[in-house]
Amino acid sequence: MFPVLTNPSIYKVPLQRDFLFCIMLRYFIIYKPFQVLSQFTSTEYKKTLKDFFDVPKNVYPVGRLDYDSEGLLILTNDANLNYRLLNPKFLHEREYWVQVDGNISEEALQQLQNGVDINIDGKIYRTKKCKAAVFDEAPLVPLRNPPIRFRKEIPAPWIKIILNEGKNRQVRKMTAAVGYPTLRLIRYRIEQLTLNNLQPGEMAELSQQELFKKLFA
Repeated sequence: MFPVLTNPSIYKVPLQRDFLFCIMLRYFIIYKPFQVLSQFTSTEYKKTLKDFFDVPKNVYPVGRLDYDSEGLLILTNDANLNYRLLNPKFLHEREYWVQVDGNISEEALQQLQNGVDINIDGKIYRTKKCKAAVFDEAPLVPLRNPPIRFRKEIPAPWIKIILNEGKNRQVRKMTAAVGYPTLRLIRYRIEQLTLNNLQPGEMAELSQQELFKKLFA
């Protein structure tokens, strides 16, 4: 026979714990397309993740990419992962591929590496030291729709920027601060987790072991 719970309140914590263990944790990586909001609902008549990705209702993005940025985004229902990746005390690398307006100079790259002043919520913020370099050859990236505005007389090289922080529109503000506005921005990597040949609008599901090995090895 099953025991009778004469005082159910004393079982509250164990029951909640067992319920949480029963939730199946899911982990997805996606390539967020250009001009798509990093959320599943919108009142702005803009495209959202819901237009491209079919995931369980309790799965949400970890962090965000701007509407006009593309690339790697993690979707999960694991609240602990969300905390670990968004809390500033847990540093982790984010690699961005950035197409800039103009033949960027070594001096400008050095400024990016050493930190530049940008505006965050009306206050001047000095970015932390980072890595910045020009690609020897343009990386193989998917065509963007619509494409960037191309001007024959002005180069549009690709640079790589690797940060350990993530302020609002930080990369765009950084390149503008050194005189080379961003034309196209793709987040390629978080720690050792990469887009791995995903195309815009594509998704892959990973196991917890796979994901954590790449993020926290």
